[in-house]
Amino acid sequence: MPWESGRHAERACYIKGHAEGTGAHLGGSMRLALSFQRVDPARGGAETYVADLCRALVGGGHRVGLYAETWREGVLPEVREPGAVPMHWAWSALLPLAELAGELVPVGRGGERRAIALANPGLPGTPYATPTLWAAIQYLGPREEAPAHRHTQTAFRFVVEGDGVWTNVEGDAVAMRRGDLLLTPGMHFHEHHNTSDHPMAWIDGLDIPLVRGLDAGFFEFGPDELGTRETPATSRNERLWGRPGLVPVGVPAPAASPLLAYRWEHTDAALAAQLELAAEGHPGVVGPGHAAVRFTNPATGRDALSTIRCEMHRLAPGTRTATTRVAGSAVWQVFDGDGAVRVGDAEFTLARGDLFAVPSWAPVSLATGGGLDAFRFSDEPVFAALGLARSAREGV
Repeated sequence: MPWESGRHAERACYIKGHAEGTGAHLGGSMRLALSFQRVDPARGGAETYVADLCRALVGGGHRVGLYAETWREGVLPEVREPGAVPMHWAWSALLPLAELAGELVPVGRGGERRAIALANPGLPGTPYATPTLWAAIQYLGPREEAPAHRHTQTAFRFVVEGDGVWTNVEGDAVAMRRGDLLLTPGMHFHEHHNTSDHPMAWIDGLDIPLVRGLDAGFFEFGPDELGTRETPATSRNERLWGRPGLVPVGVPAPAASPLLAYRWEHTDAALAAQLELAAEGHPGVVGPGHAAVRFTNPATGRDALSTIRCEMHRLAPGTRTATTRVAGSAVWQVFDGDGAVRVGDAEFTLARGDLFAVPSWAPVSLATGGGLDAFRFSDEPVFAALGLARSAREGV
């Protein structure tokens, strides 16, 4: 045998075929991986050995398709090559598109939602911001209603500007206001209705690509009519779960966060307190001038959503963050202020409402002159659950 398998083998081939005629011991279909290294250069390349094997299989009555490729370099590369690329979407371009969609695209049963998905050019043919995350701008016109449905995909809404819309989640009416994070855990019926005379736009984040890759997606229509037209200032879930450090004893803790609304006034106060404490010489900030909070499940202390991590970051004027890398992808949106971001070799100028995608393990750093608040969501809970979490932090 001129070729031998070995622990240090650098090449392999795949043989994919379908057994026909004699030699039914192959069981109909097979996929065989061979890893080998050359011990007799005079013999020829890997393809020569594979060709001999294929001829033997065909001689036995098998029809075989041959796929030869470099195995370790292609499947276990030393240098990572993520599919997604750094990408920037300007709010100044997205909002007019959403407004135009409001004139052209109806909302109602069938289409369900009016949303403009952000597509990463590194993932051609898909409407995905990263390989695991979907981000879209949803636009609801004056007095419009988006009917109820539910799906296995986890979702959230983050409001950059406007108010007047309520999202009803399992019959609980939740007000949507600027700076608020609103959750819709998987398989929760939800619907939206605009009670005002002006339109409202927000970003939707979902784990659609992840769920599709796992072949775990399910969808169901809800009632055609709104389940409730109530417009309370405080939802039922907030009244029950929205007290810091206090968990109701008589209610079992669900897997996803039972708190569906994280209000801006609380987020703002927490970020401000971190920077104030840092100025007094106390710990709490991520780095100099960089405050951050993570939205958590009040019943468990874990991430608010099982597959998506949500955070809010505040950079004080004149701050430049450390460069960080994280295994897992993320999408950011500027809530207020302006600045710049460097993702890998790409640099983007940031203004209010702008979004940008950070591929897995891409180095990222932000800088601002006048101050910046930014919302971030990522797939990190999935990586942590699978034992794939990894991060690195470089100097400022």
